[in-house]
Amino acid sequence: MRALLVSTYDLGRQPFGVASPAAWLRRAGVEVDCADTSREPLDDTRIADASIVAFYLPMHTATRLAVPLIERVRRVNPSARLCAYGLYAPLNASWLRERGVTDILGPEAEEDLVALVNAHSPKPEAQYLPRLQFIQPDRRGLPALHRYASLRMPDGSSRTMGSTDATRGCKHLCRHCPIVPVYQGQFRVVPIDVVIDDIRAQVSDGAQHISFGDPDFLNGPTHARRLVERVGREFPGLSYDVTIKIEHLLEHAAMIPLLKETGCLFVTSAVESIDDAVLGKLNKGHTRGDFIRAVALCRDAGLTLAPTFVPFTPWTTLEGYAELLDLLDGLDVVEQVAPIQLGIRLLVTSKSPLLELEDVRRQVTPFDPESLTWRWSHGDPRVDTLQSDVMHLVRAGSGQPRTEVFSAIAALARDRAGLPPASRRHAALNPVPYVSEPWYCCAEPMESF
Repeated sequence: MRALLVSTYDLGRQPFGVASPAAWLRRAGVEVDCADTSREPLDDTRIADASIVAFYLPMHTATRLAVPLIERVRRVNPSARLCAYGLYAPLNASWLRERGVTDILGPEAEEDLVALVNAHSPKPEAQYLPRLQFIQPDRRGLPALHRYASLRMPDGSSRTMGSTDATRGCKHLCRHCPIVPVYQGQFRVVPIDVVIDDIRAQVSDGAQHISFGDPDFLNGPTHARRLVERVGREFPGLSYDVTIKIEHLLEHAAMIPLLKETGCLFVTSAVESIDDAVLGKLNKGHTRGDFIRAVALCRDAGLTLAPTFVPFTPWTTLEGYAELLDLLDGLDVVEQVAPIQLGIRLLVTSKSPLLELEDVRRQVTPFDPESLTWRWSHGDPRVDTLQSDVMHLVRAGSGQPRTEVFSAIAALARDRAGLPPASRRHAALNPVPYVSEPWYCCAEPMESF
C-alpha cells in the first residue's frame, strides 16, 4: 500500500497537515510519498504508483488549486482511492464527491487516514474531530525549508522559516471564520514535547524562525506560556511569530513581555475592521478601542503587532474605508500592514455562519461551485469598484515599499470618498520583520468578485 499525500498551498509554509499524517502512516507501516505542488511539480509516475491519493485542504485557495490535480489523478490512475482531508474538506464534501473523491475527512484526520488505508474498503463517515494522541510530524519527502517563505528582517537580511502547530481549532465563534462550522468552538492541544521535538528537527534542517500556525496561540494560555518558556530556554537565538486575537492580547497582557523575551518578533491579529457595528456582525469579540489599546500594549513591550483586515464587506462605505487608512496612519502601523490586507474582500464559503445574517442572505447569489463561494455585490457599486482598483494597486506595487503602496491606496480612497488629500507621517517609519508571503484569512485576495 502506497499513500500519496498532496498539499497544493499552505501560505508558503511547509505543510504541517502533510507532515503529521505522514508520521502516523509511516508508524503504521505504510509507504508514504509527500508532495507539495506549490513548490514542485508532481509527475505522473508518483501518481501512478499510489494506491490512495489524499489531498490536504486547509484553506479556500488550496481547495480550488486541487481541482485540476483531482482530475489528473483520476485520468492517470483511475484505480487509486481519492481522499480529501483538512478544514475545507467537510465544508465542501458534496462538491468533492461530485469530482470523484470517495472519502472525506476533517482537520483531525491522522487516525482516520490510517484506518482508511488499512481498511481496503469504504468506511463509514469519519468523525471530523476525534481526540488524538499527537506524535511528532515526519517532514521527510517534503521540499526543503529554504524552498518556502522566509522571514524578511528590517536590515534586509532573511531567515529560513519553519512552522508548526501548538494547538488546532479555536474556541471562538467568529462568523466569518471557516474554522467555526467544523470545530464549533473546540480546540485541541498538541503536547509541548511533540511541539519542541518538531521545532528541534526543523532547526536541525536550518530553520532560524518558527511560525506557529495556531488560529489563536492563546486559546490555551497556560499551555502557551509553558511552551514559549521552553522555546526560549532550548533554542536561544531562534525567533518565532504567533497569531493572537485582540481580546486575548488584552486579557493576557502579562504574556506580551514574555513573548518578546522568548524570541517572538511579531504577533499577527485578525482585526478585520475598525467599525464596531461591523465587528459585531462578524462576532469578533473586540472593538475599535480594543485594537488601539492592543497596539499600545505591544509597542510598549517592543513587540510588533501585525494587524490583518477584511476591509471590504457588505457594510463597508467609502468614508469608512478612508477612515480605516487614516487610523492606521495615525497609529503608526502602516509598515506593519501588508498591502494585500487593504484589498481583501469578505469570503462567504459553504456553511459559513455569515449566512445567519439576514442582510448577507439578501445580498448573496446562489452558491457558485466554480468559486466555492456565495458571491455577493455591494449595495453601492462604487465600493466594489474601489476594491478592484485597490487590488490593482497592490499587484502593481509588488516589491515596492509598503509606505509607497499605502500612499497610493490612501490617495485613491480619499478621492473616491470625495475627501481632500491628507498629510501623512508614515514615510519616516522604521521597517518591521515580515513573512515573504503575506498572511490572510477568511478571504480570497487573489480575485475580486
